[in-house]
Amino acid sequence: MVNTQIRSLTSADYYQMMESGIIREGERVELILGQIFTMAAKGTRHTVATTRLITELPMLLQRRAIVRCQEPITLPNDSEPEPDIAIVRLRSDDYINSHPSPADVILVIEVADSTIKFDRDTKAPLYAAVGINEYWIINLIDDRLEIYRQPEGNIYTSIEIILPPRSINLPGFPEIVLSIDDFFPVQKA
Repeated sequence: MVNTQIRSLTSADYYQMMESGIIREGERVELILGQIFTMAAKGTRHTVATTRLITELPMLLQRRAIVRCQEPITLPNDSEPEPDIAIVRLRSDDYINSHPSPADVILVIEVADSTIKFDRDTKAPLYAAVGINEYWIINLIDDRLEIYRQPEGNIYTSIEIILPPRSINLPGFPEIVLSIDDFFPVQKA
């Protein structure tokens, strides 16, 4: 009988693979708990929802935070996810010296259609385990916003489901109100 084991990668291994060309520039992958995952292709509703967020959020925040779209955040558990949206604190170096860490993250948003199970079952525990206080899933399958709060261990102890039409305050910026209707693109006839 052959004994096989999966070897986990460190963040250093991951970067070395990029530098050596094993992972090609522009390849859509992310490191999650020491494993490399290929990112799912984006459908049109996913693209429209993400584009709406990346257009609106920077205008609303008016340079009080940075909005990143599908860019890495570095987590201490050998993970470098690339969430659809991450709102991070301003930093004097604009993150040239390192990607944002959990202490920098105000909000992580995943836009989910084909990835809903992965976003709930893998990414939610990942983000909770490192203390990211608020995580949103824009669930395009059920047209609802799932809000995960109050991380304890590797779970969020508060999960709120919001259906359109409703508005919600942006975490860290209670004066900013978002209409969640805008997250759910509808095909026009």
